[in-house]
Amino acid sequence: MLLQTTGAENLSPSGHTVKLISPQYVKPFTQGQKNDRNDAQAIAEAASRPSMRFVSIKTVEQQDIQSIHRIRQRLVAQRTALSNQIRGLLAEYGVVIPQSISHIRSRLLAIVDNTSHELTALTCELVSELYEEFKYLDQRIKKCDRQIKRVFSKSEACQRIAQIEGVGPIIATAVVATIGDTKYFKNGRQFAAFLGLTPRQHSSGGKPFLLGISKRGDCYLRMLLVHGARSVMYVVDKKNDPKSEWLKRLRTRRGINKTCVALANKNARTIWALLAKGENYQKAA
Repeated sequence: MLLQTTGAENLSPSGHTVKLISPQYVKPFTQGQKNDRNDAQAIAEAASRPSMRFVSIKTVEQQDIQSIHRIRQRLVAQRTALSNQIRGLLAEYGVVIPQSISHIRSRLLAIVDNTSHELTALTCELVSELYEEFKYLDQRIKKCDRQIKRVFSKSEACQRIAQIEGVGPIIATAVVATIGDTKYFKNGRQFAAFLGLTPRQHSSGGKPFLLGISKRGDCYLRMLLVHGARSVMYVVDKKNDPKSEWLKRLRTRRGINKTCVALANKNARTIWALLAKGENYQKAA
């Protein structure tokens, strides 16, 4: 049976062979206008192709972990939007708060209680309400972080890949919730390409031409890996191991942003290798 919807894992115990296809691979086979008949025909045609790539079916546990990450992602986005609104409103009154969530936490309450500025009583009341909303979002995010850490502490696979520099509990649990069975990827490069961390091609006439990263696949997981790589770059100057020396040389040649993407690509391939082979991470000597 060929499905394009979620909940496909419920049909496997009934004896069905379930295969999930990404909609972007089905769309080229659609003929005529969009309706159920043409969609079903396109799915059947796409599934018959020998080179078709299928999506791994997630277990209930993976869906639970992914739900935590999706909720946390939404809360972080709301907190960022709220912080920008607070900074923008106060800037209109000449009260400037530097960028960074930490500055909002440390300065906002002092600004509301301080009477040296020219904020009206109404403005102080509004800002105080925004601060309470900010604290509520902060608490919700911390609760999600605690849930992620509980999942991380019970997963042997998460703990193995968290040994990689730039990979922590959040990235480890997000990867395990996303990748599923490693057999869907032939090698680490396919997993990196799935995350959009490999160069985009525009080749013709046997002449290869590579562009920037493709940015395809799971943008949330790609963002986490790049940010994890960026955290490694903050302390790379304090280390002298082979990997750090490689990052320093690459940063000199290509710049900090491309170096972070290169490290994220490398970490993605390493993660696939550890999950596929069941091995522990070993640092380069």
